[in-house]
Amino acid sequence: MTLTLAFRNLFHDRVRLAVTLVGILFSIVLVAVQLGLYLGARTMIISMIDRADGDLWIMAYGTKNFEEAQPISAREKYAALATPGVARAIPLVASFTDWRKPTGGSTLVVVIGAEYEDRGLAPWNVVEGDVSGLGARDAVMVDKTYLAELGLKGVGDTAQIGMSRVRVTGLTEGIRSFTVTPYIFTTLTRAKSLLDMPADNITYVLVKLQPGADPVAVRDMLKVKVPDSEVLTRAEFRERSLNHWLFATGAGVALIGGAILGLVVGTVIVAQTLYSSTKDHLNEFATLRALGSSSGYIHRVILAQAGLSAVLGYALGMAIALAIVYLSEHTALPILMTPALAALLLVLTIAMCAISAISAIGKVMRIDPAMVFNR
Repeated sequence: MTLTLAFRNLFHDRVRLAVTLVGILFSIVLVAVQLGLYLGARTMIISMIDRADGDLWIMAYGTKNFEEAQPISAREKYAALATPGVARAIPLVASFTDWRKPTGGSTLVVVIGAEYEDRGLAPWNVVEGDVSGLGARDAVMVDKTYLAELGLKGVGDTAQIGMSRVRVTGLTEGIRSFTVTPYIFTTLTRAKSLLDMPADNITYVLVKLQPGADPVAVRDMLKVKVPDSEVLTRAEFRERSLNHWLFATGAGVALIGGAILGLVVGTVIVAQTLYSSTKDHLNEFATLRALGSSSGYIHRVILAQAGLSAVLGYALGMAIALAIVYLSEHTALPILMTPALAALLLVLTIAMCAISAISAIGKVMRIDPAMVFNR
């Protein structure tokens, strides 16, 4: 009986129902896109840190993120190897440089150099070619997303970095950077040559610990052994990178702020339409009260009406949001939709509609049942 009455009230005015659903739909799509962009950005920011096979990172002081590091001495590697609890110390190079397109012009790229055999940081999601092919002369690997930006058509194309020619021997899919700057994978030695970096310089040392070793304890020992460099755990480097890109730059605040704005707008629209619908049915609610219906029953009718609106609006909004997610999949800044985010959106939609129902409930509770006898 409760759902039947709520359904009839909801569908009595189709135009008002459409306005309610549009409000919910708008809110869901906006929140999904904003939070999806936030999750996508977060994933891109920490992708290199998470994929690197290192429990600790040795880097120059003041390094705020993976791409913007200054050179350190290659001797830090041997200091790390001499530290108890360290299994491997893997040198790594990562730095910005110019990529000269074969079609003319140039663009900024991030060259990443590591030896495949060291198992430190290698390309993943390889769709053409093989990582072992980076050992070939002039070989580099790029992501398919950036082919047009790099002036390339595919495997076998050549370009220039500095004074050296490079040849694409493999392609990855889905390795993108938050700065929308293409990653260029190659060997450590070739990366140093392309970047004109001195032989005794590197950018990072990835430290792989022995089983059972305490990362914090080894980090503290390494800080004494390499006083000219900074040592961070993987978690610390992830947190620093996220804080820099998402909060120090304001990007994350803007995305979260947009999501909150979507919720506020959606709540206001739904509240207005529910209040208006309830007001139009005051006589019916007054009759129910005059017949002895409890306040709880009337509350349930209005909340059921809000719940039906939430379910319908969520279904429509998620359909549009998933279409947008699909279209963004191969762009430089993809929108990420996870099961947890979808569940969160459902909870937010229901909460938004429940909050909106409060104004309608307040109006009904102020009804004088005697008004039904004055009609």
